[in-house]
Amino acid sequence: MAKVYRVGLAALVHDHVWWELDKWSKLPNVALVAAGDVNPPLLERAQKDFGVQRLYSSWQEMLEKEELDIVQCASENAVHVEVVEAAAAKGCHVVCEKPMAARLSQANRMVAAAAKAGVQLMINWPTAWNPAINTMAQLINDGAIGQLFYFKQRSAHNGPKEIGCSEYFWKWLYDETLNGAGALMDYCCYAADMMAYFLGLPKVVTGFRGVFVKDYPVPDDNAMIIAKYDHAFGVAEACWTQTVGYATPNPVAYGTGGSIGVWKDKVLLQQPGKEPKEIDPLPLPQGRRTGPEYLVHCIETGEPIEGFCSAKVSRDAQEILEAGLISADTGKAVELPVS
Repeated sequence: MAKVYRVGLAALVHDHVWWELDKWSKLPNVALVAAGDVNPPLLERAQKDFGVQRLYSSWQEMLEKEELDIVQCASENAVHVEVVEAAAAKGCHVVCEKPMAARLSQANRMVAAAAKAGVQLMINWPTAWNPAINTMAQLINDGAIGQLFYFKQRSAHNGPKEIGCSEYFWKWLYDETLNGAGALMDYCCYAADMMAYFLGLPKVVTGFRGVFVKDYPVPDDNAMIIAKYDHAFGVAEACWTQTVGYATPNPVAYGTGGSIGVWKDKVLLQQPGKEPKEIDPLPLPQGRRTGPEYLVHCIETGEPIEGFCSAKVSRDAQEILEAGLISADTGKAVELPVS
């Protein structure tokens, strides 16, 4: 008989958890056995909508009393490290919602805890399950646009509160300690993760952040990070004040042999001397279609978690974010490594 993986939910205050619970509930070899959170309404929703079996008033109590195989962490960014260290010490594999942490020191501790315990640690980036972004990444890796020298991703909406995020979510997103910053941490993180995957760690990072539009307290509502590599630039843009959709392909990359970008659900490829090409993205392969499915696949096969969601890439993304935050707050460019 196939193993049934016992999954526990460590906090429910990151709104992405409801998407992930839907995906966990569709896997035949998974049982959602427990959830721990200080907010009774969130626990009740997890049980009512997804059949979570046992409820606890904290994730710490859940870990103490339950025998789990996998922990889904949906806490505040700054709490990820506590969950990973506690879960890994009990031999549990862990998936955390993006970004990896609030600070680089926390991300480093998470990597160390997972390595010491010999468990899988995955950071769940929604971009990893986007077919168009995956097709774009494959074409870049295959050399379709030559040597990459420019990559940009803009992540934007009109703000967590304005787009309907729950109060449980936006309250901590607007808390610099719990989130790590404001829009900078919440939304520059996507580009930082892709930069880390395509280009690795940069040499120098310059960051900017400000409150341009919001009339209530937020750490920052717009931010930008520019990363300089030996032969490339990476640009991360974050915005909590954009009231419309994107006006240009996003993300977009330029190389010595052309450009490639995502426009809605298509991939746009330009190569010298050829007509621009609009490409339908390839479907994601079985075992790599969602975060829960991929984590279980890696646990069962022993394969390392690769790509955008790997702990190494996500940790390097955290270093880019840390450098950008330090630069934004000091007004000076920051050379890497940060620590």
